[in-house]
Amino acid sequence: MSKMILAGGSGFLGRLLSRYLSDRGHEVVILTRSPKALLGQIREVCWDGESVGPWGTEINDAAAVINLAGRSVNCRYHPRNRQRILESRVHSTRTLGHAINRCASPPAVWLNSSTATIYKHSLDRAMDEATGEIGATPDAKDAFSVEVARAWERALDDADTPATRKIALRTAMVLGTGGNSVFPVLRRLVRLGLGGRMGNGKQFVSWIHEHDFCRAIGWLIARDDLSGPVNLAAPNPLTNAGMMAILRRLCGVPFGLPATRWMLEVGAFVLRTETELIIKSRRVTPRRLLASGFEFRFESLQEAVADLEHCIP
Repeated sequence: MSKMILAGGSGFLGRLLSRYLSDRGHEVVILTRSPKALLGQIREVCWDGESVGPWGTEINDAAAVINLAGRSVNCRYHPRNRQRILESRVHSTRTLGHAINRCASPPAVWLNSSTATIYKHSLDRAMDEATGEIGATPDAKDAFSVEVARAWERALDDADTPATRKIALRTAMVLGTGGNSVFPVLRRLVRLGLGGRMGNGKQFVSWIHEHDFCRAIGWLIARDDLSGPVNLAAPNPLTNAGMMAILRRLCGVPFGLPATRWMLEVGAFVLRTETELIIKSRRVTPRRLLASGFEFRFESLQEAVADLEHCIP
């Protein structure tokens, strides 16, 4: 039985991944600020994401470290939140690097969260790890997000862990049914008749089914020939208008009111979030996963949402 460390593993992706790994016989240790009682082969250990404490001993002899820590970006980007978003990602990554460096028997692999938002807003071509262009686009209002992504990956690259393979997980929107997943939110909008295109609807949406997300993590842990940035996204991104049309068909709703750009700005202000999460075109493809032989079970959004629909009570 291998030990897997999940830093910041108490959120949607952490709960998803901890169950997946535990079901496959692994011991899972979640590093969290608010640990709870033991659940099967899943333990929770206290950490602050800022300094190496007693939790550091858990990393010694672990098979893999997976860092999912980071404050939610679903908020207004005022100075205080910007600082929290940036520091929660960079500090936790640096701290894990220090802990791994101190290990007598360091983990073989360290998978650190990043984001598919690191790539430029793109309507005309796909962005993969080899040819994708990194940078901000004023129309997408994504300068801060790209800055965070760069700093996040730089902290991983700079970590002194010569015996540990490092992977930056450039993850797209993960579709699932758990709390904080976007799928139930979109589904609710559609059922309320608000499932039309958002903005002009031409912006691309990259996504990955929750099961393929977990399978990809397992694949990357097992494949010792993969390191550096890896896109975790299904191979077929589609436009926002196309995504909403699929959701309407799934829900049996023939029409959805569109939301213009100014409506999105007003809605984002009221909901205390940012329009970048909707208007940026993320046309990301998983070149390295596919080249390594990974096979997606859900390559089309139609298949993915049909599967998830069966899981909702």
